[in-house]
Amino acid sequence: MRFIMAFVWSFVLVALLNYVVGAIANVPFDFQAGVMISLVMAVLVILLGEAIPNQEVSDN
Repeated sequence: MRFIMAFVWSFVLVALLNYVVGAIANVPFDFQAGVMISLVMAVLVILLGEAIPNQEVSDN
């Protein structure tokens, strides 16, 4: 479920960013580019989350 939500949130946030930056730069909205970037971002977030160790913190 966390992988699906990572893809969903990545898609929503990148699509929003793509729309806003495109509107400011006065370029047309490109849906396909946003989907590709969101897929890359979701994979990077998932890999980063898997790379962080899941150990308990000591009570020093």
